[in-house]
Amino acid sequence: MSSEQNPTAEAAEATGPRPGRLTAAAALAGLEGLALVVGGAWMLVGGLTGHPDDRTSAVTGGVTLIVLALLPLLAARGLLARRGWSRGPAVITQLMALPVAYNMLHSDSVAIPMGIALAVVAVTSLVLLVNPETTQALGIRGPGGARK
Repeated sequence: MSSEQNPTAEAAEATGPRPGRLTAAAALAGLEGLALVVGGAWMLVGGLTGHPDDRTSAVTGGVTLIVLALLPLLAARGLLARRGWSRGPAVITQLMALPVAYNMLHSDSVAIPMGIALAVVAVTSLVLLVNPETTQALGIRGPGGARK
């Protein structure tokens, strides 16, 4: 087993209460995952029972959203369990959400308020995920972290 696989001293000390920032980041990732599941289910049910313009696209879109929901849901679970690997998927989820929010903000529909909410959640989550307190709670060493 290499030293990279051994828990760091920070991770060993992180047995106390979970920091609020880490809990908040996990909650936001979980919220995004649930929103994707709900949106995917709505598209899927509408595609199967309704009269969409293109049934295949509606079903494919719904299944795609439900599968995409796995990333933030797994990240949220890992963040709650203080797993260092979980920060990567959580950050990726937020980075994928920003262009979606941008496109929603440039639409001429009711999607504008949803785009604002998504942008606020994504930026807030990114700030929480790169916070030193969160990094330490997850046992992630910063650049130049000394190996012992």
